[in-house]
Amino acid sequence: MYKPASDRYESIPFRRSGHSGLDLPAVSLGLWHNFGDNADRSNMKQMLHTAFDHGITHFDLANNYGPEVGAAERNFGSILKEDFASYRDELLISTKAGYDMWPGPYGNWGSRKYLLSSLDQSLERLGLDYVDIFYHHRMDPNTPLEETMGALAQAVTSGKALYVGLSRYDEPRMKEAASILKRLNVPYVINQDRYSIFDRTIETDGRLSSTRELRKGLICFSPLAQGLLSDKYLHGIPADSRMKTDGRYLKESVLTEEKLQQITALNELAKQRGETLAQMALSWVLSHEEVTSVLIGASRPSQILDNLEAVNYTTFTEEERSAIDQITQFQ
Repeated sequence: MYKPASDRYESIPFRRSGHSGLDLPAVSLGLWHNFGDNADRSNMKQMLHTAFDHGITHFDLANNYGPEVGAAERNFGSILKEDFASYRDELLISTKAGYDMWPGPYGNWGSRKYLLSSLDQSLERLGLDYVDIFYHHRMDPNTPLEETMGALAQAVTSGKALYVGLSRYDEPRMKEAASILKRLNVPYVINQDRYSIFDRTIETDGRLSSTRELRKGLICFSPLAQGLLSDKYLHGIPADSRMKTDGRYLKESVLTEEKLQQITALNELAKQRGETLAQMALSWVLSHEEVTSVLIGASRPSQILDNLEAVNYTTFTEEERSAIDQITQFQ
């Protein structure tokens, strides 16, 4: 029987999600990769145990995480039942809907029909009565926003979600959605967006400042830029890397000579700070007051432990910030 570490809440700080009553661990575990049917179940268990033993209470999923779609929820749900059932009230479990799940016109995007059906399917796979956060995973250009937000409201009023969030929304639609959800008295508490040293779009397009102004939380995915912000590619492309084994999200063409020079320079700066490059990249995201949590992915327990060290280095000098901007040519 799995028994979590008694000192699990001493490892990591928790941060309030905007102007709400919800706290998230500074580091959360995303199950986008390595929890599908092609992954080792024993390793999945070890990663979840390691995470919870060190204060990571938040596990982030989506209906389409796999492979195949739905597999991550099903596998996590099985382990949840076996090892974490008595700790459910200590866990923050989120899922999403917005991408293609089943054939026909009702299995995609943001209609009321799709979102509520998908949530029911997610809960069945997870073996849960409710999720803590239910996100709309992406904007739907063809469905009225009032309908999509109304579906999120129904998820809460039905007791199938405690809070709602938005993922990948641009600033205008996020503000409009926030207004609708406020009118509907829906506990919209968090945005999920991509953010890293290499991808600072939310700084330049207004989402970061608007998230602060609206007093919402922010959880950031791909803080390591799919592994580019690590020492993995400093000496070539490893045969077992995601770039080699799954080119859908990180293509070899991204690793240009200029990008490699940037990674090398950032790695040297991380060494000066007493960190690995991955730790510095996570620390940098966490150093922004708007950020509630960073989402990490992992393929083994040791990666989780290494990434957790980032919470100890979230202070940057102005010189270090300027050096990062100069290296990445951020204006």
